[in-house]
Amino acid sequence: MIMTKSMERKLIVGLDIGTSKIAVVVGELLPDGELNIIGLGESASRGMDKGGVNDLES
Repeated sequence: MIMTKSMERKLIVGLDIGTSKIAVVVGELLPDGELNIIGLGESASRGMDKGGVNDLES
């Protein structure tokens, strides 16, 4: 059996849940201390109104 050592990655995720949109960013912390952005996403928010959930089925 061949065993390979997997690289340990240090990931940081930011999530913003708002009434109009949901946004996410994913970054990888590099060995030199820099943050490399590896993913971004955004989607319209449904079921939220004035900072609260108003429709659990959305």
